[in-house]
Amino acid sequence: MLEHAIWWQVYPLGALGAPIREDWRDTGEEHRLRKLGPWLDYVAQLGCNGILFGPLFESTTHGYDTTNHLRIDPRLGSNEDFDWLVAECRARGLHIILDGVFNHVGVRHPLTLAALDGQPSPVIVADDGYPQHWEGHLDLAELDHANPATEDLVVEAMEFWLERGIAGWRLDVAYSVPTDFWARVTDRVRARFPHAVFVGEIIHGDYLRLIDAGHLDSATQYELWKGIWSSLKDRNLWELAHALERHDAFSADHRLQIFVGNHDVDRIASTLDDDGAAIAAAILFSLPGIPSIYQGDEQAFRGMKGEGASSDDQIRPPLPASPEELSEFGWWMYRHYQELVAARRRHPWLVDARVEVLDKANERLSYRVTSRPGNAGCPGNLGEGSLTVTIDLTAPSITLAFDDGDTVTYAG
Repeated sequence: MLEHAIWWQVYPLGALGAPIREDWRDTGEEHRLRKLGPWLDYVAQLGCNGILFGPLFESTTHGYDTTNHLRIDPRLGSNEDFDWLVAECRARGLHIILDGVFNHVGVRHPLTLAALDGQPSPVIVADDGYPQHWEGHLDLAELDHANPATEDLVVEAMEFWLERGIAGWRLDVAYSVPTDFWARVTDRVRARFPHAVFVGEIIHGDYLRLIDAGHLDSATQYELWKGIWSSLKDRNLWELAHALERHDAFSADHRLQIFVGNHDVDRIASTLDDDGAAIAAAILFSLPGIPSIYQGDEQAFRGMKGEGASSDDQIRPPLPASPEELSEFGWWMYRHYQELVAARRRHPWLVDARVEVLDKANERLSYRVTSRPGNAGCPGNLGEGSLTVTIDLTAPSITLAFDDGDTVTYAG
């Protein structure tokens, strides 16, 4: 699956207009998941074949303070609504990856309450008698990953939703969890679901160790994300050249999840404006790895992280009821992304390609992307080819020129 994966990432609580901080617990189930119906054709027409969901499970506020891993958050709907969503996605060839928050639970989770009551529980209680809060977040309680009950909890949750038709898991803050825990869990789950996909979130650290020691398939490539936006913003393509050389080394034997935006960072169009965001997207789709598009980046959405409890609101806005209600001013970016995704589909060898920097200066850079030797014989028949990418920030422009004559160009 991963050799052809291109994901559209969505943060459902925000995208579907669910209340995040208000007291909503007495309102009953709201079947907001079904509001995604009009967006599924939009995602398929963009060229994606998967949706990477943010938190969907019962929680108290932002979704990462889980209170029940086996129930869809009532602000989003019911488990039956999710079954409907799986069927609708499957009908369009869209796989589903779910966000698994298994480093911690919410302070209102029954396991947290049991721990505070002195009952057996895998939730860690600190010396002060309160839950051990993850990174100072008072709404999150850390799990003890040496406790077999934590392993059983995670395996049960993973298998429950895999049985309902998902393709795999994004593992939230995977870098905070011992890699041997991931190895034990994924080995158990793959015994029943051998094709399940596991992507670890790692912001900084040893990507390859997390993947290999944790028996994962991929990890988030934050170093490349930083290299792309920072080099374009500062007009210093030497930084991008360094990031490309590092990414090539990482990609020699691994497929990393690559992106220019997600639910935790400033919108790429706010950081770089339209031209920079369009160039960033072209860079993304020229490189080895598994690309993902954060909801709205393909429409040049704006948004910057703020401060306090509402810090993420601007980067996680509600979607309109249907794509037809989107502003007319973003569709040019959608068509640009469509062209890039289509080129990626025509050249599947890119997922495992190698990168060589050819020429670099502050505002000009060229690099060549070539298929790995033997790609034509790889499972999935990825094929062979080469691509030359030229960036000129003085124009501004970027050209992707494939050796078979296929060309994608953006000129601001």
